[in-house]
Amino acid sequence: MIFVCAPKLASKFRKDFPKSLDNAPLFLPTENTALQRSLEFWFETKAVRPMIIGEFEDYALLRAFGEMGTAIFPMPSVFEKQPERLRGLATIGHTEKVRMHFYAISAERKLQHPAVVAISNAARRELFR
Repeated sequence: MIFVCAPKLASKFRKDFPKSLDNAPLFLPTENTALQRSLEFWFETKAVRPMIIGEFEDYALLRAFGEMGTAIFPMPSVFEKQPERLRGLATIGHTEKVRMHFYAISAERKLQHPAVVAISNAARRELFR
């Protein structure tokens, strides 16, 4: 995972990361997610207590609020390899200890639908290079 925010906040929180997250404004996914549980455990191991100012069920909404410049938020590190996906956000730090898992589930053993095959191939090519 990487931690990102609007550039105007980045200089303040980039220094001494992850300690800089202590009492820092943070947006997170809701409590019922594995990602938030993993993040909370990681915060505990680093002895930081961020100030959670918003929890979101929808990651797109979390990101939209984060882009407004009021808080830091976690993002899959795969986006760091695709700068166009960061769209003006600044990375303040990262951790290998927290991971977000993505799953593609198909009822068939072999993908046959052309759209599903194209999506699967694009994901392999773009996300996991």
